[in-house]
Amino acid sequence: MTEHGKTDQAKAGQRVALIVAGTGALYVLVNLIAAEYGWSNRTRAFFDLAALASFGFALWQTFRLWRARQDEKGGK
Repeated sequence: MTEHGKTDQAKAGQRVALIVAGTGALYVLVNLIAAEYGWSNRTRAFFDLAALASFGFALWQTFRLWRARQDEKGGK
């Protein structure tokens, strides 16, 4: 039996959690900086899209992790 949190799936889940948390924190930080320095809407939109892409990537990784667990259990 493996230790709790030491499996490949557990590590993948931790990676997804770090991606989501890091993206959220950086998004808030960038918005605060943008407001302070008066960045243009175009620049802000770029960072919005970057955050959206990162959250989409995390969702895709979560879906892949879920599918891997379903396949491991023998589900369809």
